[in-house]
Amino acid sequence: MTRPAHHSRGFTLVELLTALLVLSLLAMMSWRGLGAVLETREQVLDETRRWQAVAVFCTRFERDLAMASPRPVRSGGLEAPAFVARTAEQAGPRLELSRFATREGADSPRRIAYQLNDRRQIELWLWPGLDAAPGDTPARYVVLDDVGLLQLDYLDTSLAWVPTWPATPASAPMPRAVRLTIVLGSGERITRVFAVDA
Repeated sequence: MTRPAHHSRGFTLVELLTALLVLSLLAMMSWRGLGAVLETREQVLDETRRWQAVAVFCTRFERDLAMASPRPVRSGGLEAPAFVARTAEQAGPRLELSRFATREGADSPRRIAYQLNDRRQIELWLWPGLDAAPGDTPARYVVLDDVGLLQLDYLDTSLAWVPTWPATPASAPMPRAVRLTIVLGSGERITRVFAVDA
């Protein structure tokens, strides 16, 4: 008696090639999807870092204005106003002011300034104290990168915005508020108004 032959049937070459093609297409779609997710994640992280830097800068700027002091400063035998604001065309930092010590006692009274440099960075200038000795130069720290425009306007006692301070020889020692406008390199325009607590 003969047993029937059992043939073990495998995959044909066409079936194997079809399966490989399907798996290749799935792998390629997954790879592209993963690439898009990673790229989006990087863009979101860059955006988050940029807005965090703007928030930190605005907080620092607001804090410095809140501690602004009406005390004039002496430098090289001359007296300078407590609060000096210039346009971009004028020499010197855009905003220069006297500042009280912090409430926490972490810093002393000093002269500070803000300036937009040639590398499109807003710098914070810090002098060692309020009155500068001859030859004293401020330390400079970058507080915000990739800034295309820095514009500052000042609210006088008649509630008009002016581009410089003191606006007139009879102006108050300090403005009532400062309007800050910055345009980032990516094109976003930010305008904030800060009270000057003097």
